[in-house]
Amino acid sequence: MIYKSPFNYIGNKHRMIACLQDIFPQNINTFVDMFCGGGDVLINTEAEVKIANDVNYHVIDVLQTFQNLSIETILDHIDRRIAEWNLSKTNSEAFRQFRQHYNENPNPLDLYVLVCYSFNYQFRFNSRHQYNNPFGKNRSCFSNRMRENLISFVRLIRNVRFTKNDFRAIDLTGLQPGDFIYADPPYTLTCGSYNDGKRGFSGWSAAEDMALLSILDRLNDSGISFGLSNVIEHKGKRHPFLSDWAQEKGYTIHYPNINYNNCNYQSNNKQYRTVEVVITNY
Repeated sequence: MIYKSPFNYIGNKHRMIACLQDIFPQNINTFVDMFCGGGDVLINTEAEVKIANDVNYHVIDVLQTFQNLSIETILDHIDRRIAEWNLSKTNSEAFRQFRQHYNENPNPLDLYVLVCYSFNYQFRFNSRHQYNNPFGKNRSCFSNRMRENLISFVRLIRNVRFTKNDFRAIDLTGLQPGDFIYADPPYTLTCGSYNDGKRGFSGWSAAEDMALLSILDRLNDSGISFGLSNVIEHKGKRHPFLSDWAQEKGYTIHYPNINYNNCNYQSNNKQYRTVEVVITNY
């Protein structure tokens, strides 16, 4: 069974889970999700120990709140907020007032409710770390499907250890062969289309790519398995060094056979084609 996160997070891997499960190693001891986002990969990966990290501490705060409260308490809070503020797919003024309320009185559960009624369900903040995503008119709401996903999600994250570090600050010193690290960073070629809360947080560029690849090389030298998701081609542009790095190191480049609706995924027209890969050291 493939589970869905209660977030519709930009860049989530839900539609790739089956492909990733085929690629990931079996019998993982410790699984480290370096850029966990909404947690779709996290909840669909079996491991003895799970560690999930994201630099966006707002996201981690929501995840930790889900982890520490009962599902009854969480759903009661969500339902009361929706009723109290009269939130709906069409009430833009209610959304604006609730967004102002959250920015003046930040609370992780209120943030989740706010995201549920926001455009594309995005975690977007300005440089002052105020939530500034607009209203998701006629589209976004806390649906019955999201409710069901939330119920299963809370159960699946009970024993996860969450951290909120820059990827360069994640403590990997205790990892051993049999552990597995998954990295799904912002993609250099497509980061212009991501707006998931990076405003006010550290950006992403080729320099960050190189720093991440250096970390993965060190893990490989220590006999620790890793998987890296990224894009090597997007709208006629190619990643400047990702393929060369993988080939020089003897890593395996997997090409998941998946079709993203409305994304022209691997279209014959190179102007629109996006080629996503998973690179592993096994």
